[in-house]
Amino acid sequence: MKNAFSALAWLSFYVLFCIAPLLLALGHPSSTGRSFLIDFSVALGFVGLSMLAFQFVLIARFKVVAAPFGIDALLKFHIQITFVGLIFVVAHPVLLFIADAQYLALLNPVTALWRARFAVLSVLALLVLIGLSVWRKRLRLRYEVWKLTHGLIAVAVVLFGLLHASLVGYFVTGTLRHLLFEGYIGILIFLLVWVRLISPLMRLRRPWRVVEVKPERGNATTLVIAPVGHDGFRFKPGQFGWIAIGRSPFSITQHPFSFSSAADTQPGGSISMTIKVAGDFTETISRVEAGTRVYVDGPHGVFSMDQRQGPGYVLVAGGVGVTPMYSMLLTMLVREDVRPVTLFYASATWEDVVLREELEQLSDRMPNFNLIHVIGTPPPDWDGEVGRISVEMLERRLPAQYRRYEFLICGSTPMMDAMEEALAQVGVPYSQVSSERFDMI
Repeated sequence: MKNAFSALAWLSFYVLFCIAPLLLALGHPSSTGRSFLIDFSVALGFVGLSMLAFQFVLIARFKVVAAPFGIDALLKFHIQITFVGLIFVVAHPVLLFIADAQYLALLNPVTALWRARFAVLSVLALLVLIGLSVWRKRLRLRYEVWKLTHGLIAVAVVLFGLLHASLVGYFVTGTLRHLLFEGYIGILIFLLVWVRLISPLMRLRRPWRVVEVKPERGNATTLVIAPVGHDGFRFKPGQFGWIAIGRSPFSITQHPFSFSSAADTQPGGSISMTIKVAGDFTETISRVEAGTRVYVDGPHGVFSMDQRQGPGYVLVAGGVGVTPMYSMLLTMLVREDVRPVTLFYASATWEDVVLREELEQLSDRMPNFNLIHVIGTPPPDWDGEVGRISVEMLERRLPAQYRRYEFLICGSTPMMDAMEEALAQVGVPYSQVSSERFDMI
């Protein structure tokens, strides 16, 4: 109930923040003889700029903002709302040209005033930002390079837009409009200072160090890190953190990974992250040496059994998506939680099963834990489940009271999409299914 109220409050604030310029435009008819269409186009442009400015809030990792939704949901919304903002921004000049063709002269970079040049630069930067994000993999841009350019271009988009609005002047005149405009600038400055200065400084004062590097099956590695000079933090099973390994917390590129150790750690206790090779950065994890300094931004996320209380659980994992599930299972063992739990774990081959021995040990120690391996290409003597997790397999292997259980899914996006559809087909209520997606990060 608390999360629902918080979600509604944040959504209301977001809508008000974005449409305030439109309300001001409609509530203050032009006194300069300008047509309604021109005033409306200006308001739409400011609404688009408001959406783009608020993007910095969505990605600033404020726990109070993310708590009702989850980081993955905010990131997905961040991506989708960018296209909506683009529509509003482009609608601004299009309506101007429709209202008065003389405005077309503003597109001439030689003769146009700087206010028009800043507008064009803002739109072009936005198109470049979207293009690099959509086609990053096709362009073979390294994540670190894309992350740096994405941040710089995003700042340029909003900065050029604000300069355009300021030089035009019309929409920032009057007390309410002026306060609104100054508020946008103040929020943007605060967010930049928070993300690039205050938050890194807080992490700089709370360093961690690598105490163990363990090779795992499935081309994965477990990093065990311990706090240095502080008590660390407590996290919920299934949560994750962004880490910077062997570099400053002020570095642009950080990477999110789920915790694979039990929650409820004692003050000063170590935590683990199990990381599978999936790119340039993850290829270096196995070569990290003990003693390496690490900075952690966390814990984050609402993908946790602690958020989904029920009489039992069904966990569905694919590949390295088993790591948050393993954290939940370890936590249940530590807490002596005897509720029934079933894990469907899909892997390409038997040798790709991450944390295979550890899961088998948990299966022996937890009488109410049912471990179901699903192998895509099994070994010759395999007598377990084969292929992919299907509706037929779920109907055959789910516990009798599964419609009362909570379901948690973690894996690749195609796998999670398929599982959400399959669970709906076997009668699992949507409200009892939780997933967390990181493909967009």
